Amino acid sequence: MEKKDVLKILDHTLLSQTATWEEIRQILDDAMGYETASACIPAAYVRQAAEYVGGKLPICTVIGFPNGYSTTAVKVFETKDAVANGAEEIDMVINIGFLKDKRYEKVEEEIRQIHEACGGKVLKVIIETCLLTKEEKIKMCEIVTRAGAEYIKTSTGFSSAGATFADVELMRAHVGKEVKVKAAGGISSIEDAERFMSLGADRLGTSRLIKLIKNTDKGSGY
Repeated sequence: MEKKDVLKILDHTLLSQTATWEEIRQILDDAMGYETASACIPAAYVRQAAEYVGGKLPICTVIGFPNGYSTTAVKVFETKDAVANGAEEIDMVINIGFLKDKRYEKVEEEIRQIHEACGGKVLKVIIETCLLTKEEKIKMCEIVTRAGAEYIKTSTGFSSAGATFADVELMRAHVGKEVKVKAAGGISSIEDAERFMSLGADRLGTSRLIKLIKNTDKGSGY
């Protein structure tokens, strides 16, 4: 597999609390140069980023991040605001407590409302697999499928663990055929990325792959 095959499904990501505009701009430059699927950045930078890239790169941002326990109304407002500012893709975090309380209809309705607020933009639903049982992961595959979101996503990258091969394989087996799978959190090598792709990941989220590729490009540019 060639590097470009990995890069074209990569959400080049910077979501640290200390992220500055200079760092965000570098992420955007690299994402445009390597032609990644998107750049995933904090919501506060979306408008500035969208203006900076001028339509050359989809801007992705996160909603209810990283804990997921904001009210649905707040998440819906965040989503509408992000889309108005130029976000093309939205990665939302579910209310994990509601899932564990078996309030499945509430979890599904929240996803539906946020998907509607996306106004046709792509919605990825982060279920934070490291905090869930196998049964809860399967249940979320069913809920995301019914709610109509475009993607189910493993992780925020801010909890106790990130994506695993086993979780991606499980999600691919139980999510609807029209729903795509995003692996995120802890992807640190091209080999890992290729393995995730072979198991059914349609999108990858990480900040590390381009750093590795830049090191191996030996100054040859994009």
